[in-house]
Amino acid sequence: MRILVSGASVAGPVLAYWLTRHGFSVTVVERAPALRKTGGHAVDLFRPAMNISERMGVLPRVEERATGTNRMTVYREGSRRPVRADLSKIFGATSDRHVEIMRDDLSEIYYDAARDDVEYIFGDSITAISPDGEVRFENAAPRRFDLVVGADGLHSNVRRLIFDEESRFNAFIGAYLGVLTLPNVSGLDGELLIHVGVGRTAGMYGARHLGDARALFLFRSERELDYHHRDVPRQKELLRGAFAGMHPDVDRWLDELDRTPAFYFDSITQLHMDTWSQGKVTLVGDAGYCPGPAVGGSTTLAVVGAYVLAGELARAGGDHERAFPAYERVMAAHVHGSRTVALSAAKTLIPTSHLGVWGLAQGARLISALPTGPSRALVRLTTKSARLYNSVTVDDYLPSPAASGGRGDPAGDPGDGLGSE
Repeated sequence: MRILVSGASVAGPVLAYWLTRHGFSVTVVERAPALRKTGGHAVDLFRPAMNISERMGVLPRVEERATGTNRMTVYREGSRRPVRADLSKIFGATSDRHVEIMRDDLSEIYYDAARDDVEYIFGDSITAISPDGEVRFENAAPRRFDLVVGADGLHSNVRRLIFDEESRFNAFIGAYLGVLTLPNVSGLDGELLIHVGVGRTAGMYGARHLGDARALFLFRSERELDYHHRDVPRQKELLRGAFAGMHPDVDRWLDELDRTPAFYFDSITQLHMDTWSQGKVTLVGDAGYCPGPAVGGSTTLAVVGAYVLAGELARAGGDHERAFPAYERVMAAHVHGSRTVALSAAKTLIPTSHLGVWGLAQGARLISALPTGPSRALVRLTTKSARLYNSVTVDDYLPSPAASGGRGDPAGDPGDGLGSE
């Protein structure tokens, strides 16, 4: 059975890995000419995604490429005295299995896991999908596939082709995200430096293996801003306007906008779809149920969704009419929960009042100052994200040795489980 996957960021390579382990023939098409290895930002892998990564045999590489960020210094806008926090204690309180890693590093690790078993086509994209499975491309000759999966992100090309206009599924949550790469002139190593004001938060961090740094910008807007998602000059203009006069540090970061080798900007938008499937096509990760970039745990959700989709297709013997509804049933509660988490996280990370700014700084200080036990209890009582990620459970979809070419489950024991305990 031949399956085409569009997108080679995170969900696409994870899905390709598990589909091949279940005996399917997989082709991945990616618009970019090669894997993206510059820019990007740090993403979080929580317990279920860590467990799946372990099953894939890539957990040592994931942990090796962790950013190592374990300290945070917070400056409230208008205040000279910073608040310092122990991030390792906060992360540990949120989830007992967690890694922060650069998205590009994670994508490469997942790609490498099955690159020899998957056909990858770079520098091309889908232009049409017929009901009988014929797919047309910008460059390659038409081909026929049994199933097509869109794993191509918030602005999914596959979703646009199958479900028409994008805007009717978008739920703007009132905020924007910008990321740029810049020289690590401050020598940040394992530290996140943050400036927080009402309606805007800017931060800079450097991962120990990067050699450069990332500046992260989050800001609120009551209305959706007028720009195209590929209009980079306009995006930079909006970012400068949102953070003008915040702090000399932030001004220096913004000065790098015209020199940065990599830049990302987008609205923090959720996707609300009644179904992610139509005919022989389905969606996975941000393409189908983005909870909001940077605030909703979308990377963990994408890894779990890819694992579940591959497992349900295997369980149904490739019958998409059974597998797609089963996949959506399994993921529904996780998707709805992630949306709630995203709204809560956005409110915390981009405070709407001076009290919220004070609360963000002092809350981080308090949690990091408490002993591990009380700090963990406090986080779990006050954050929805901790409760969500610690409650995510999915079935074991173990490929048979025959289907996986004798490789079986890389992590071994069928009783390992991918649950919350």
